[in-house]
Amino acid sequence: MSSLFSPDTSGSGSPDTPGARGAAELAAADARRHASTMSHVAASRRRERIAQWHLLFLAVVVLGPLVIYPLVRLVLLSLTGPHGLSLHAYSAFFGNPETSGVIGTTLWILFASAGLASLLGIGLAALLFFKPFPGARMVTRFLELFVAFPSFLVAFTLIFLYGSQGSVSIGLQRLFHLQTPPLDFLFGVGGVILAEVVFYAPFVVRPTLASFATLDSRLIEAARSLGANGWMVAFKVILPLAWPGIAAGTILCFLLTLNEFGILLVLGSAHLITLPVAIYSSATVDLDLPTAAAGAVVMLIMSLSLYALYRQVNRRKEKGAGHGR
Repeated sequence: MSSLFSPDTSGSGSPDTPGARGAAELAAADARRHASTMSHVAASRRRERIAQWHLLFLAVVVLGPLVIYPLVRLVLLSLTGPHGLSLHAYSAFFGNPETSGVIGTTLWILFASAGLASLLGIGLAALLFFKPFPGARMVTRFLELFVAFPSFLVAFTLIFLYGSQGSVSIGLQRLFHLQTPPLDFLFGVGGVILAEVVFYAPFVVRPTLASFATLDSRLIEAARSLGANGWMVAFKVILPLAWPGIAAGTILCFLLTLNEFGILLVLGSAHLITLPVAIYSSATVDLDLPTAAAGAVVMLIMSLSLYALYRQVNRRKEKGAGHGR
């Protein structure tokens, strides 16, 4: 009888019951997950430390002697005077009456060349993307390959074609029985602008094509179905959506054109003195290294300002593409 009233000890209190075993298994699983999480966190921290050491190695071994040290030496050289640190080089650079003309010539060639190259690049990209023709893919690949050419090669190619003794000039002279070659414009502002437009327009084509590729074709079709013509679609739909990529390519074109030297060295005349040529002349002809360093620092500030603007526009383009996805 007593067994009828004794409490049941076969329940959850025994460590061998199914409920206890389930709780133990859950605790073990939680412990394994916690251990796995901690292992992943430790591995992630190790990877971060390794990446930091790699970055430090890159900065010390590669960027240090090749980039950082020359830039620091350049700035220190521009601040070196006869009796130690001085701003004499900058006062000599900006006090030179020819400096304003050199900077004006540089800016004039920059805006003319980069502006025309940007317009040509945007037009080519629009033609290749919206009006594809047989061979458009080959043209796109050629423009990508053209970017790898050295700039002075383009200058020499123009000389061989359109110089006073070039094949086109000689052909026109013989065709029209002229006494002198009809083409004689390369060695000066006209030739420099033509060469820089030809060389730097492909640098605008690629980012513009990439920007066009992110457009939603349904918006363009909707605008056309509502009666918008081609110009309205271009200025009201395409440009507002694609402008970050177009702006990035344009700023990159301005940045590269500002630092161009090979074309200026080949096609620039004695009367066409730009900032890179003036710096080169100060260093090699006048042997005035502090003044040349001061001009180089000024040009470096201009380049870094354009690069900062390019990075800002490029980040906005990537952010817009991320929101679009």
